[in-house]
Amino acid sequence: MGKETGLVDVHVHPPTKEFLIDAGGEHVQVAARKFGHSIQLKTFDQMLDEYTEAGVDRLVLFAWDAETTTQRPRVTNEFVSKVADQHPDRIVGFASIDPHKRSAVEELDHAVRDLKLHGLKLHPQVQAFEPNDEKYYAIYSKCVELDVPITFHTGATYWGAGLAGGGGVKLRFSDPMLLDDVAADFPQLKIIMAHPGWPWQDEQLAIAMHKENVYIDLSGWSPKHFQPLLVAYMTKLIPQKFLFGTDYPMLSPQRWLEDFKQLNVSSEVRKMVLGENARRLLRL
Repeated sequence: MGKETGLVDVHVHPPTKEFLIDAGGEHVQVAARKFGHSIQLKTFDQMLDEYTEAGVDRLVLFAWDAETTTQRPRVTNEFVSKVADQHPDRIVGFASIDPHKRSAVEELDHAVRDLKLHGLKLHPQVQAFEPNDEKYYAIYSKCVELDVPITFHTGATYWGAGLAGGGGVKLRFSDPMLLDDVAADFPQLKIIMAHPGWPWQDEQLAIAMHKENVYIDLSGWSPKHFQPLLVAYMTKLIPQKFLFGTDYPMLSPQRWLEDFKQLNVSSEVRKMVLGENARRLLRL
């Protein structure tokens, strides 16, 4: 197999103090232990060296804002915008807003129009909101107006896993069925369901099959743990709906891609999942 080009990782967090210590605290370290390793702080140059070595051209870098529920500092949109500006050929920035703040829609507008970020990341569990509650519909309307996608965390999470009460995180907020309402009510909104959505994977696949405007990113799981039904949908039914993602720094691009090679995936589907789908969706 020749060297693949045009690879895009659609799910990356900063490997720096801003996310791993300030915003994440003990929750990130708990997550790292669940993945079987400890998280090491890195610079963005070190991160990009890893991606270059893995053969990945572009990556989507997320801001983070869950101040209302976590009382921890955010990874600001300005921070991500600055990093993306420093690496315009490699990094695509996504904003984050705290949906509980009155300024949320205004901050989103500023992030896209002025800071030139290309999408929005929301984590309903950590931010503690039901995505299909109409009080948040103004956010989705603004994304349609700005013509940018939203990545929603779906499925279980390692955030708070093993802590008393799961650190207060309620898993039901990231049931993908809540996003089915959003996808139906906003047919022009591009929705990316982040992670294979266990324990609701069947529902997630049904939504991606049914709703033209919904995609699945494959981050947070090594491909060697993908369930057979997920692989069947990816390889045979809706390959145009799946996106390569790692959840870096929880998973490295090198490990994810090595494990992906072990799946029985045609070269055509590989190209779609590893880059073509993302480039079309994000207009890269």
